[in-house]
Amino acid sequence: MRSYNVRFWKIYKKKSGAAPFQVRWVVDGKTFPRHFVTMELADSFRSQLMQAARRGEGFDTETGLPESMTRAANGVSWYAHACEYVDARWDRVSGRQRISIAETLTAVTPHLVRDRRGAPDAATLRSALYRWAFNKQRRELDKPPEVEAALKWIAKVAISVTDLAEYDNITAALEACATRLDGKAAAAGYYSRRRRVLYNVLKYAVTKKRLTSNPIDGLDWKAPEQDPLEEVDPAIVASPTQVRELLNAVSYAGWRRGPRLVAFFACMYFAMMRPGEVIALREQDCHLPEQGWGRLTLGNSRPIVGREWTDDGQVHETRGLKGRPRKAKRIVPIPPELVGILRTHIRRYGVAKDGRLFRTERGALLQATAYSRTWRAARPLALTPAQVESDLARRPYDLRHAGVSMRLNAGVPATQVAEWAGHSVEVLLKIYAKCVDGQDHVWRGMLDRALEDGEST
Repeated sequence: MRSYNVRFWKIYKKKSGAAPFQVRWVVDGKTFPRHFVTMELADSFRSQLMQAARRGEGFDTETGLPESMTRAANGVSWYAHACEYVDARWDRVSGRQRISIAETLTAVTPHLVRDRRGAPDAATLRSALYRWAFNKQRRELDKPPEVEAALKWIAKVAISVTDLAEYDNITAALEACATRLDGKAAAAGYYSRRRRVLYNVLKYAVTKKRLTSNPIDGLDWKAPEQDPLEEVDPAIVASPTQVRELLNAVSYAGWRRGPRLVAFFACMYFAMMRPGEVIALREQDCHLPEQGWGRLTLGNSRPIVGREWTDDGQVHETRGLKGRPRKAKRIVPIPPELVGILRTHIRRYGVAKDGRLFRTERGALLQATAYSRTWRAARPLALTPAQVESDLARRPYDLRHAGVSMRLNAGVPATQVAEWAGHSVEVLLKIYAKCVDGQDHVWRGMLDRALEDGEST
């Protein structure tokens, strides 16, 4: 039922509360309140109501909203908006970014519903959203009946985009970003990535005039206490001696695959390279003199993303260096030890037609499952039983951590290490600046010399 008998109150500010600014208006004798985080959001909403009244619009006696707002609310749901955002960004972002967007929207969307009656089980809904709804390439494919039913349910019960301006809804979305599946707080870095995606999705709604402003701006809400930033645990970082033992063990951890991977793992340690960067390394990127230090000029990466998220249906994505412009290069000096390992690898196995150093026996790109299996086989051959049971160098990626930490511990300035490793100095100091296992004698020697110098003055 519509009414034109509408009156507006002034914006009221409560003394406390997360959303203290209240807009109140009366439709046919019934009072309707809305709560907002900032005065600007409240004033904008009140202004829209008053303009609708001046235009002669009727107000719904059940919701209190004018005809234009009712049409907008019924026009674009959060679920439809999220799918549209995925499609708008798909061709502009990398496979990893597509995954990040899908993960965030999958976490948030189940919490932005009007009614939970008839809801599918949580695992089915997550799978339906992640693998089909928020994957542009798969959305129109045939789906299992339970997936089809789950997507029909979420499309029916999802709230309107305009409802995200309300405090309870936007905080529910942020709460989902800050929470793991087991209900515990997510790591700070993980929450930050999800929040950034959510912010951009809401920014897109502002651009499309579905929201007047981004409700996250000025929001007085803090995430639950989170795990600390993903710092490198010193217990995982191997010493140079341990790394050499592990590389030696790799050479006989499988007579066919193992020897081909020694140089692969050596690059992760001695050149601080990410796996995708090593997979993309070509002979023309390497300066390998017969004596002394060499250098690698890195400009490409082949991270493993998954066939569902790449344009060409390949497991690996072709891209530039992480966090840098597409044509940016990173020059990394490499010690004679790695120079020798790479020269031996090229002499023994040759290179691919495009110059790539690392490939399978059949010339295919290396898979994470394969080189991780070899690494697991090598650890018991190189480490003590206690170390094998520990987290020491448990993953191949821990070699990169060890390489960065070794340089920092050797006294190389953080700015220089950050440049070689492809990190910002801030990230480097927060995450990688850890002691190397087995290097306490180095620190003790430095302190002994410092104390001796102090006594002689």
